[in-house]
Amino acid sequence: MKIALAQLNNIIGDFDGNLAKITDAVADATSAGAELVVFSELSICGYPPLDLLERKEFIHTCKQYIEKLATLADPATGVLVGGPEFNPNKGGKLLFNSAFFLYEGKVQQVFRKSLLPTYDIFDEYRYFEPNRLFSILEFKNRKLAVTICEDLWDEQPFENEFSRSRLYASNPLEELAAFGPDVIINMAASPYSHRKMEVKQSIFTGKAARYKLPVLYCNQVGAQTELIFEGGSMAINPSGHVAAKLPFFREGILISDLDELIASEPSLSLGKIPGRIESMADALICGIKDYFGKLGFRTATLGLSGGIDSAVTLALAAEALGPENLHVLLLPSQYSSDHSVNDSVQMAQNLGIKYNILPIESLFNEFRETLQVLFKGLPEDIAEENIQARIRATLLMALSNKFGNILLNTSNKSETAVGYGTLYGDMSGGLSVLGDVYKTDVYLLAQYLNQEREVIPVNIINKPPSAELKPDQKDIDSLPPYEVLDQILEAYIEKQLPLAKAEEMGFEPKLVSRIIKLVNMNEYKRYQTPPILRISSKAFGIGRRLPLVARY
Repeated sequence: MKIALAQLNNIIGDFDGNLAKITDAVADATSAGAELVVFSELSICGYPPLDLLERKEFIHTCKQYIEKLATLADPATGVLVGGPEFNPNKGGKLLFNSAFFLYEGKVQQVFRKSLLPTYDIFDEYRYFEPNRLFSILEFKNRKLAVTICEDLWDEQPFENEFSRSRLYASNPLEELAAFGPDVIINMAASPYSHRKMEVKQSIFTGKAARYKLPVLYCNQVGAQTELIFEGGSMAINPSGHVAAKLPFFREGILISDLDELIASEPSLSLGKIPGRIESMADALICGIKDYFGKLGFRTATLGLSGGIDSAVTLALAAEALGPENLHVLLLPSQYSSDHSVNDSVQMAQNLGIKYNILPIESLFNEFRETLQVLFKGLPEDIAEENIQARIRATLLMALSNKFGNILLNTSNKSETAVGYGTLYGDMSGGLSVLGDVYKTDVYLLAQYLNQEREVIPVNIINKPPSAELKPDQKDIDSLPPYEVLDQILEAYIEKQLPLAKAEEMGFEPKLVSRIIKLVNMNEYKRYQTPPILRISSKAFGIGRRLPLVARY
């Protein structure tokens, strides 16, 4: 029996577009000899649909398109497609998160998700009722255990101190194993995290080895607002080794012969995971490309400062959108160094990107003159620094409004965490590209992007980071070295370690306390930032919900 995994990049709510992709994939897989075609979780409507699931007409539309798919697909080919399903029972939530088995022109059987995650970005129990009744799919003289994403994640490691060996009390696969299946199928929408690639693969290889069954894992690919899905769908043999895998961040179809998969020999090369920084760059490029493409945007802008963050953002955007679709502004003040302007010009020319230089010194002086009635006799401080950032944002937004160029935010995670940025200034934008990338990783990204040729001038990478908002300013004047800061931030944000545990890492207690205080007191700033492309296990945004008004 040949089973195809169709790894697609759907658009949430684009029923006609999603149906066309799915029917084309079924046709292609059928032509290649597949007898069953498997799609990802909630593939008919796109994942995650969030509160669209609270609209009954949305669920009715999902049902109509699943039924339409059943009539369009080759009647001799089985199809497993994901979608929401009304709960037929009187009690419980309105919906199930389901997998529909289509064959011979109609829905033959339905399988429902049992484990509903409510951690980080997930809030599935808000919408769905958990499945408690288990059944097997018998097709072509084979028994198939159909699972949906989290149903294979009952055991998973967490980074924080509340880690448990078992996240859930139930084990769906143990229930399905009682039916004696020949293969485990997992339909997933599992988002990318740059430190979780190996962990994710080990979940599936571990299940295959434990139950001595092949595992077919079909994951969604592409970005949905801030969430990025890497795909990486794979076939795993009963010994727990990857026998075949689809590329990361690209659509594709993988066809596996079940008999050959069961008999396949281990291959270490097929299970190889790409480097962390390489996959991070690919994820961010995918995130930019899909955010623009799915919203119908085409062109972008940013303020090219001569610093590492704007340089890396520009290099990624050029790869995602094409240099011809970028128009950047250089906005020097009297505090900007000549090399910052020269480096920025060099980078724009390296990539063939249109740029303009608009000095802001005269505008800044006009602001200061106007504010003299309020500020007379007071020394210049952060107020004047923020005025410069907001002047720059005003000019960038003027270009955006006039020509439709979406402003890309260039703040990194380290700065965003401690509030080292100006609201309505350099924290403005339609999309934050680096808001989940620590500064130390920004430098690694720059080096990676320069592997084949010097895209980012070396001087930008080598010079000390500075906001250049006052004379001789350096980041290190206000913050510890980023090599230290980022370790403290990751311990507190991703690993959620308490103060005492962070201090045990060997950092000065007063420094740790100050950094944690800065993180906590700047939550209000992050609440007003643009969507941040998520590439870690704990990004700022929907996966990290903290009260703005609190004394903890």
